[in-house]
Amino acid sequence: MSDLNPSLEQRLQRAEDRQAIQELAILYGYIMDERDEAGIRQIFTSDATLRSADGVFAASGIDEIVETYLGRFKALGPTNHFSHGHVVRFDDGNPDVARGLLASHAEVDRNGVAMQVALRYVDEYRREDGRWKFSARLMSYMYYMPIAELPELGNGAEAVRAYGDRRPADWPVSLYSDAGSSWLRDWV
Repeated sequence: MSDLNPSLEQRLQRAEDRQAIQELAILYGYIMDERDEAGIRQIFTSDATLRSADGVFAASGIDEIVETYLGRFKALGPTNHFSHGHVVRFDDGNPDVARGLLASHAEVDRNGVAMQVALRYVDEYRREDGRWKFSARLMSYMYYMPIAELPELGNGAEAVRAYGDRRPADWPVSLYSDAGSSWLRDWV
C-alpha cells in the first residue's frame, strides 16, 4: 500500500490481513500442540521453507516440513505454545506478501523432561486461494532448558539444552554475537 492516501477500503483490507496473519501464528501453536498433520499442510504453502538458526530444522516444501514435524513429535510429549507480540510488515509492491516477527514461548515434555523454550520466529507469509500461509519460517532460541535448570539462564551461552548437550543461545544477538542488533533496523 504505497499510496500516501489509501482508501478506507484499502485500510480495512490491510487490517483484516494483519488479523488473519496474527491468527495464523496462533493457530500454528494449536496445530503443533495437537500434532495435526492436516493442519500443518493447511498453514504452509506447498513450496515453504522451515529453518532454525541452529541448523536443526532445514526443510523445503510441504512434505519435508511435515516429515520434520512428525519426527520432532516423536521426541515430544505434551506441548503448550504461547504467542506474545507479533509485528507484521506488508510488501507495498505485492498485497499477497508480508513478513513477520513473533515472540513466543513453549512448555514441552522432551524425552520425559519438562522443559521451557523461548522462541522467536522470523516469518514470510503469502496469500494463496484467499488464505494467508507461511511461505518461510525461521525459528531461534534464547533458551531451551529443563525447567529445573532455568535458574542457570544467566549463562545464555549454554542455554539450549534440547539435544542432550549444551549449545549457545541464538539471541539476544547483541550479547552472543559480533553481529549486534543491526538486523532489528529492518523492523523498527
